[in-house]
Amino acid sequence: MLDTFTIYPIGMIHKDNHQVSIEIFEAFRDGLFGLEHFSHIIVFSWFDRNDTVEKRHTLKVHPRGNKKNPLTGVFATRSPVRPNLIAISTCKILSIEDTIIHVDRIDSFDRTPVIDIKPCLPGDVSMDIKVPQWV
Repeated sequence: MLDTFTIYPIGMIHKDNHQVSIEIFEAFRDGLFGLEHFSHIIVFSWFDRNDTVEKRHTLKVHPRGNKKNPLTGVFATRSPVRPNLIAISTCKILSIEDTIIHVDRIDSFDRTPVIDIKPCLPGDVSMDIKVPQWV
């Protein structure tokens, strides 16, 4: 038997042309304290527009939607179609104004719910990365 969980959004992604910002809801304002000392954040969001029963049961995809790429398990891809629609993006902080975090880019649609933010630390990225040929 699978347990279910309730996830509460802490904010919303806003995209306007090439400007990207993350609005943190007022109830979570205090969680931003000290974030200005970091250059990058890891943003966890919910791909709410992909939420269908069929897509949640899809476990193999052609990476990047390209049928020329080999059929691959979703846990070995960055497909937005997966059992849980949690998206992760590493973003450079451009500025923080009140409860708005301006970032360089994010792999999400406008008005995508944000479920968590963490500061990016030096050990979070490895330069010695192995990837399959289709990447």
